[in-house]
Amino acid sequence: MKHSVVELFAGVGGFRLGLEQSGLETIWANQWEPATKIQPAAECYITHFPDQKNNPYFNTDISEVTAQLETNPKVIPNHSLLVGGFPCQDYSVATTKAKGMLGKKGVLWWEIEKIVRIKNPPYILLENVDRLLASPAKQRGRDMAILLGCLRDLNYSVEWRVINASEYGFAQKRRRVFIFASRNDTKHSKGLKKEGLSHNWLQKNGFFPAEFPVKQEPVDHDKPDDFNYTVQEISDKFSFRFQNAGVMSEGKIYTIKVAPIQASFKPLREVLLKEVESKYFVTETDILKSRGWQYMKGSKKEQRTAKNGHVYQYAEGAIPFPDKLDSPSRTILTNEGSQNPNRSTHLIEDPFAKKYRTLTPVEVERLNGFPDNWTDTGMAESKRYFCMGNALVVGVIERLGNRLKQVMKT
Repeated sequence: MKHSVVELFAGVGGFRLGLEQSGLETIWANQWEPATKIQPAAECYITHFPDQKNNPYFNTDISEVTAQLETNPKVIPNHSLLVGGFPCQDYSVATTKAKGMLGKKGVLWWEIEKIVRIKNPPYILLENVDRLLASPAKQRGRDMAILLGCLRDLNYSVEWRVINASEYGFAQKRRRVFIFASRNDTKHSKGLKKEGLSHNWLQKNGFFPAEFPVKQEPVDHDKPDDFNYTVQEISDKFSFRFQNAGVMSEGKIYTIKVAPIQASFKPLREVLLKEVESKYFVTETDILKSRGWQYMKGSKKEQRTAKNGHVYQYAEGAIPFPDKLDSPSRTILTNEGSQNPNRSTHLIEDPFAKKYRTLTPVEVERLNGFPDNWTDTGMAESKRYFCMGNALVVGVIERLGNRLKQVMKT
């Protein structure tokens, strides 16, 4: 099973695409979108990776797969690396009803935990929104701590790092937390144990700095914190301030804030098409009308009335209008591409036509590092944007894959 990968929550294949570009082979994958008969992400994945057509568990609810693992561990093949961008809806700062680990999709962590417990892979790489580090609002850090506590109990050491793609040469400001776990009998974990939990590991010698370097800076806090709580105790009362980099091993946590060594960024301008269909352009009326594009992007401080009659003061700051072409783009969200005036969709002044327009599906694919028309597999255009809003920056995964190859050789 040398260098073999099992991929969970596969989406349209960003993890696989990046890892295969670094030379790692995916042998099994699972993608399932609940509460819908249409599975456009899975269909897109199979279009590009047809070997999964022979996997009867590819487009199946992962809970149905893990239910069989106890009696039939071969349902999921042995592998050296388990990866997954597990669903982040319950951790998103944009979701006001977020419930963290107790949310409908947050409980999917326990499916990952079961696979790790039964299959015991040497290495794990997970991805989520950085909000996970502070989730939920009423018990900051609990969800991340549950994850760490579970992996500790399964005999793993864990490192995490928040990576903003634009700070390492990519064209999108996409910030995600990556969580790397190595079984304690691997050479990587033994190296960590020998060196000890310190800023030197997080700034220089650990898993992430080789491909995503940070400044070698002194830190105020240089002592690991005890982490000997049971998972139940964590769930009931644990709260902790996790920084953007950290490590957990053998009942200790060490976490600090690191600063990236900024690479030359790639501007939004470089992904733009020269010829764009007229349907992506917006009218002057849509720009200037009441609650038009200009209003939605602008700052606001106004009185509003809730459905129950409650009157409240609403305020928000302005965001770029139009979006700047000489900087990396803002984060692509699932509602990207909407022609209805809104706050989050990118609106640019086309440098060739000199008119305002939204981004095309191909341009959004480019911002995530996918080949042109990767999602043009028969799905509705709105779903193409949706899939890219859920996707990874492929180049970030490729660089993580390069590091994984180094670690897995030892």
